[in-house]
Amino acid sequence: MQKSFNNIDTKNQLIAYLSEFVSENKKEKINEIVKHRTRHITVVLEDIFQTQNASAVLRSCDCFGIQDVHIIENRNKYNVNPDVALGSSKWLDLIKYNKKENNTEDCLLELKRKGYKIIATSPNKNDCLIDELNIQEKFALVFGTELNGLSDIAFKHADGFIKIPMHGFTESFNISVSVAMCLHYLSEKLRKSEILWQLSDEEIIDIKINCLKNAIKKVELLEKDFYKNLKNK
Repeated sequence: MQKSFNNIDTKNQLIAYLSEFVSENKKEKINEIVKHRTRHITVVLEDIFQTQNASAVLRSCDCFGIQDVHIIENRNKYNVNPDVALGSSKWLDLIKYNKKENNTEDCLLELKRKGYKIIATSPNKNDCLIDELNIQEKFALVFGTELNGLSDIAFKHADGFIKIPMHGFTESFNISVSVAMCLHYLSEKLRKSEILWQLSDEEIIDIKINCLKNAIKKVELLEKDFYKNLKNK
């Protein structure tokens, strides 16, 4: 039933209806946050298995306004620790790739089809520091595990490589730290640029609806009533 009402006017009516069931503070916060969301940068996690790291990454993505997180599950299932994620996962779009034995290629080719440059976060002879990365085009930051790093397939499909400057004996940062550092610098650089990094009006509407749904208990009943009343008009 819902699909037949899938248009902008109906979505705006649904937003107005659901907004009646949240506080003014919550409504204002949702309106403010969605203005700063972006899909110009997206994050890809390849086979992350430590729940604390997986969850901390989601918190960082939410805090820096990254809307989409692409999760590749090859050997390891991606699990979220609620004590670490603090509910961040419900405000994000998590896209999982887990249909095959190895799902990395499917994920990266799909992102390329959508216009993303694939940027592997790993030291490489052709790498650059994060402050040297060209952010003019949409890009996907691909992170692997601390133990094994990125797979050969991820390297094969990478359009570029970045590294975080380090001055110690340890070879790499914890993945959640790496994600936070990259997103902090690159999201700030993006927002200070003249690049059109904002979401489209329709994307903002869809995210508002999802935020409202996640903020309301038993929202399914309210949504059912909304579409029932709409159909009867």
